[in-house]
Amino acid sequence: MNRPRFFAFLVVLFLLSRASFVAAQPESPFFEHFRNAPTSFTLMPFWFWNDELKHDEIVRQIADFEAHGVYGFVIHPRIGLPEDTGWMSPKLLAAMRVALEEAKKRGMYVLLYDEGMYPSGSSAGQVAEKNPRFAARGFAMQELADDVQDADVPQHPEPLWDLITVLKRPNGKRIAVYERPTDGWIRGLHYLKEGTPEQRDFHPKAGDILSADAAACFRELVYDRYFQEFHEYFGSPVIGIFTDEPCYLGRGFPKGMVPGNAQALKKVSERLGYDFTPYLADLWFSDTPESEVRRLAYHRAIHHVLIEVYYKPLSEWCAQHGVALCGHPDSSADLVSEATFQIPGQDLVWSMVKPGAKALNGPDSTVSKVASSAMTHFGRTRNLNELYGAYGHDMPFEEIRWLANWTLVRGQNLLVPHAFYYSIRGPRFHECPPAVGPNAPWWNDGFREYADACRRISWLNTGKPVIHAALLTDGVNVPSSPAKPLFENQLDFNYLMMEQMLEEGTVDADGLHLAGMTYQALVLPRPTDEVPNGFYESEIVKTLEKQGRLVKWTAEDVPAYVAKIRALICENPGSDVVRLSGTNAAGIRIRHERLEGVDCVLLFNETETPAEITLANLPPGPRWWLNAETGEAIPCESVEKVPFAKFEMKILAVGK
Repeated sequence: MNRPRFFAFLVVLFLLSRASFVAAQPESPFFEHFRNAPTSFTLMPFWFWNDELKHDEIVRQIADFEAHGVYGFVIHPRIGLPEDTGWMSPKLLAAMRVALEEAKKRGMYVLLYDEGMYPSGSSAGQVAEKNPRFAARGFAMQELADDVQDADVPQHPEPLWDLITVLKRPNGKRIAVYERPTDGWIRGLHYLKEGTPEQRDFHPKAGDILSADAAACFRELVYDRYFQEFHEYFGSPVIGIFTDEPCYLGRGFPKGMVPGNAQALKKVSERLGYDFTPYLADLWFSDTPESEVRRLAYHRAIHHVLIEVYYKPLSEWCAQHGVALCGHPDSSADLVSEATFQIPGQDLVWSMVKPGAKALNGPDSTVSKVASSAMTHFGRTRNLNELYGAYGHDMPFEEIRWLANWTLVRGQNLLVPHAFYYSIRGPRFHECPPAVGPNAPWWNDGFREYADACRRISWLNTGKPVIHAALLTDGVNVPSSPAKPLFENQLDFNYLMMEQMLEEGTVDADGLHLAGMTYQALVLPRPTDEVPNGFYESEIVKTLEKQGRLVKWTAEDVPAYVAKIRALICENPGSDVVRLSGTNAAGIRIRHERLEGVDCVLLFNETETPAEITLANLPPGPRWWLNAETGEAIPCESVEKVPFAKFEMKILAVGK
């Protein structure tokens, strides 16, 4: 056979083998849905609008997004806008309308961003401009001279300072507690004197998000205005409004200030069941054995005030107007606020999570589990994670993929990359890098496959998770320490708030039932958690205790802790928990979902060390390895000694 004919023969063989492989793809609707996962599960990147906005350029960039597998975006006005394109200005709103109209034509999805620029709650300083008392406020303490009598303490000479109380400490010293402006600010939209040595950021005044009146002003200036301007786009393409890490005091506040105002103090006292005013000194000093406990109680209570004053009204507004409140709170470990989000979310910035020790340790390692637990327990279908912001120019594409898989294997299903840059002119290129979209080196070399993989796995994460362990928490600051050994032993879990358990849970011989889940092992709260009144005396807790389902976390005996949870959820008759063993099994993370009659097991080697694992206790049925980048299903011949390369994700489908 001559050479041309030989090569032609090889081509025919390849095409025939390819055709037979395609024909061998399973015909179940599940596999078709996986291959062609709905575009609603797309990446939805922050799209930094950070320069002169040209309508034809907006349209061009949207088309480029779509061509690379990105079918949605967050319109994020960002520093670098010209001063004539201010927050809620006619020019900015006109540009938004162009983007919304183009997204609607293409069947794409949009999240509106509620601030210019962040943190949320000030409408780029407009709230404080409406009323100086709407600027961020807090409590400050001043020590008084010995010769100043209580009756002689004057109002502070600074404007807008209000004397709350004068307190005498056990050491005889007296302090005055004032409510005062924090002078806190947010990041603004404009460079002042751009391109000169005097270039600086514009910093509008932060709003007082603990004030019901200031929060109402914020909703009127932003949310009502959005509806007035764009109501015909609400629902499609606008699916939600993104609120971004609202914080009590703003940025740059003086050292020693504490969140609060007179209105909030009254609400704190009502929640605690006693007047906290006489104990305000505990916010700065540890004068008594009870000081730390009271300080923690105050900060938990003030957080609930924030939920009541800021988050709940926004959530109700969004529900009434046909869009979702989404975004994320200020704290990585904040679960309780997530109950108000129609799309609960969290944030991964500033290298908070990276391969190695930072993947499992510290409060930021809880972010994805916080959001996915909220989705499950609060009856939501989506949960999001903002990720990559300020990870730096040198963040490699390998780590881009790693961090996405880190979130996906923990149950996330709406990823918000930070960020696609409208412009990288001048200082814009260095503002919270990396640029992970059209200006990234991998945009035309792997991005489409990455985007498709994230979309397909996000769709998988809408199934029902197979999880039978829960870590109990007050929801204000969920723990990471008892979670780490569960991750390392493939014992998946959710965070569960104690109050929700008491209000919605039921118990029978199979365990605790709540939100469609059945929990057979529950890790008790930490001593620092705020335990609801009557928690340990409740019938639910007493029954679970009799059944031996309550597990105490102790760092001193981690093997016993793991062994008890494993016995409760893996070794009972009828257990459906997939089990792993093998080399470097501790580096494998697992997520087991049931979707459209198929069991899907996500397996991610979170470490740099290759692994070889064997799977056991899989459900019956044909087995397929799913390729998230291509959508193909490959028959699984064996689940013994399955190799995993560094940072590799594999997906096993079992069923029809």
